[in-house]
Amino acid sequence: MELKRGFKQMLTEANAAIETVSVQDAIAAHGEPGYVFIDIREGDERATGTIAGSVHVPRGFLEFRADPDSPMHEAAFSSGDRLVLFCASGGRSALAAKTLVDMGFEDVCHVAGGMAAWSEAGGPTE
Repeated sequence: MELKRGFKQMLTEANAAIETVSVQDAIAAHGEPGYVFIDIREGDERATGTIAGSVHVPRGFLEFRADPDSPMHEAAFSSGDRLVLFCASGGRSALAAKTLVDMGFEDVCHVAGGMAAWSEAGGPTE
């Protein structure tokens, strides 16, 4: 079977449409007012450690948690704060950021290298 658009093409398209921030810039913004870090990894991944103070929204529930009309809505998405998404290495968070942009969110980005880069750079975790 040949796919119309494989994951590589989807990542290329996502990265062209979203903002990617370096892990150094993300660490500098962490803890500052106006930023919400959103961990889109699965629960078992998060259990190994996450960015301190981040909100957990697994990618599979992203649209439901982001939409204010959903009974599953997560208040962080309506905060007006800049949404900083991350996953394990940056692929899923790029796709998730693209989804939020497609939904109409404007102040959204994702962390290059994800949690792996964050941990390697010594960012605060819990």
